[in-house]
Amino acid sequence: MSRSIKLSDELINAATATGKALHRSTPRQIEYWAQIGKIAEENPELPLGFVRDILVSQEEASAGDVTDYDFG
Repeated sequence: MSRSIKLSDELINAATATGKALHRSTPRQIEYWAQIGKIAEENPELPLGFVRDILVSQEEASAGDVTDYDFG
């Protein structure tokens, strides 16, 4: 479902610049920031780097880029 919402020009400009550097569209960059913010609020004990690593790992798994890990 798509809804129109009003965002500040400052947020849009920052998302556009950051998104270009990271090869994301402006909406995808804002969604990414929102996702990280949501996770951070739900898990305040987790460092930001750990949250980012989890998101990268999820994307790798979705893309089929996984290998078995040997615990032994």
